[in-house]
Amino acid sequence: MILHKGKYLDLISEDGWEFVRRTNCSGIVVIVPKTKDGKVLFVEQFRRPVEAQVIEWPAGLVNDRHPPVKQDEARPSIDSSESGRVAGGEPRPSSQGGTHDLETLEAAARRELLEETGYEAGHLTLLAGGPVSSGLSSEIITFYQALDVVKKGLGGGDATESIKVHEVPLKEVDLWLYEMEKKGFLVDPKIYVGLYFLKT
Repeated sequence: MILHKGKYLDLISEDGWEFVRRTNCSGIVVIVPKTKDGKVLFVEQFRRPVEAQVIEWPAGLVNDRHPPVKQDEARPSIDSSESGRVAGGEPRPSSQGGTHDLETLEAAARRELLEETGYEAGHLTLLAGGPVSSGLSSEIITFYQALDVVKKGLGGGDATESIKVHEVPLKEVDLWLYEMEKKGFLVDPKIYVGLYFLKT
């Protein structure tokens, strides 16, 4: 049962459990970028729900420029039988029949990386996918690793965002994150998921 419909979210009640569901996208991508000279790229932006500047990986919504899709169509899955291919990123039928030329997860990852950081990926690899806060939200996120990224633009996000990009040598990341936390910044725990893949 839908308790409330917002502009971008629904508040749902099912079996006595209340949770939120996005209605304006078909997935979420998180990008873990590293330059040829061994620097990782973080983004910093103010997040209203926590009232703080947050250090994060570049990330964003998939198909937020298209009409909403049903939730059962919005969950990408890892198909190990196809060399880690992500299902759920192909064009789907619209409610009016026919198909939309929908954005794939990989295309969204490339777009968000360029929009937020101004960098393009030389190599983009699927890492993992799963729920980000399964007690509160139906969101499923998908991680991509972007290697040999090259500066192509200004970054900073779209017209609704104010993003600062940080370039940090991988060998100095742990100390840098510690210092940022001491200054009052919040560090998104997904940072450490991405660093695991970069360091192994």
